[in-house]
Amino acid sequence: MKRVMGFWRCWGLVIGIVIGNGVFMLPAVLAPYGTLSLVAWIIAGIGTVFIALVLGMLAKRHSMQGGIYGYTRETQGDLAGFLIAWGYWISILAAVAAGAVAVTGYLSFFVPTISSNPMLSAIISIAFIWLITAINITGIKAACTFQLVTSLLKLLPLFIISVGALFLGDPANAVVNSTPANTEEQPSTLILISEMVMITMWAYIGIEAVTLPSDNIICPERNIPRALIIGTLTVTVIYISLSYGVMTLIPLADLAKSTAPIADAASIILGSWGAGFIATAALISIISSINANTLIVGIMPAALAKDKLMPEFFSIKNKAGIPIKTVILSGFLSSILVVMSFSEGLLSAFKTLIMLSTLTVLLPYATSSLAEIVMQKRELTATTKINWMSFGIAFIALLFSVFAIIGSGIMIALQGLILFAAGLPFYFWSKRAQ
Repeated sequence: MKRVMGFWRCWGLVIGIVIGNGVFMLPAVLAPYGTLSLVAWIIAGIGTVFIALVLGMLAKRHSMQGGIYGYTRETQGDLAGFLIAWGYWISILAAVAAGAVAVTGYLSFFVPTISSNPMLSAIISIAFIWLITAINITGIKAACTFQLVTSLLKLLPLFIISVGALFLGDPANAVVNSTPANTEEQPSTLILISEMVMITMWAYIGIEAVTLPSDNIICPERNIPRALIIGTLTVTVIYISLSYGVMTLIPLADLAKSTAPIADAASIILGSWGAGFIATAALISIISSINANTLIVGIMPAALAKDKLMPEFFSIKNKAGIPIKTVILSGFLSSILVVMSFSEGLLSAFKTLIMLSTLTVLLPYATSSLAEIVMQKRELTATTKINWMSFGIAFIALLFSVFAIIGSGIMIALQGLILFAAGLPFYFWSKRAQ
């Protein structure tokens, strides 16, 4: 197979997947934390750079198909590899559900009654899940064309808000509150930062996607690490400038209630017409994110089935080459996640889904960091010494992943544990079948 992805296409893949619905919704979710949230953005950005460095080092050593799943399985065995691939699949399902909720939030900018009706919001979110699922079932060519067009449009609203806030924003708006309000007992600053890092990490999830199609990348040992590092730095600058810009434009008390924060900020800069334009662009970007996740939702289950770690059911493809049964099952599971999360309103549902998705992908980040440490130990001989810089990078990435996981809280951790355990019957069934 001819390799067609050079550096810029790899960089575009990182930007296209990472900049999704998170940046359009997180300003409202983080508003109760005030300027302290900027610290979380910086820590999350630095931590993600270390994770990107680890993934880059693994790609240099062995750019295997399957990325984080392949690294974990090679160093920690079939069961660990299965759990990481299963968890990654769950994170994509939650990401699809969160994206659908974000689309509903921005639709409420045009029809305000949507956000005040949980049942209607859930129905609309589920409808979008199945719309994108239908597009992907028709074939990968249509899905990829749709993805390319929508990805090119997503940077426009971010640029307008970031630049406009420099001239029209009021820095005083961003410092009204520095800790969450309306809580009887204030947690420690360290716990607050851990929780915020967990939330902001949602906006960075997806950097690992460039490691998955390594057999299509030109010089993967060189282009994957470069795309990972430069792509991560690019989105970090965008996120911090945009988050602060929105806080300077909208008082935090109002921002915390917004279901379309970027559009609301745009209305201050461009007026009602401009706000509608930005809201439309945000909708396109979020739908692009849902489509990107739906494109890859069948990769991990199909890879597991190919390695005989899941039933063959998950690898069955239609005439268009799509693992149709897995894609349809994923649509049903994402719809269930939407219904389960809407009990306390749209923003609460979005926060729950992104934390669940982030938790289930932070674990693969942690095991990838551990894989780098294990591989170094395996390569250690009488004439080969440990590369302490690489070892230190992997160790810091591991610590950061654990720190962010702590911020998920007990309830999200329990939900994540249940979802991980739900995959074990498939694993043992497949093992017994062998």
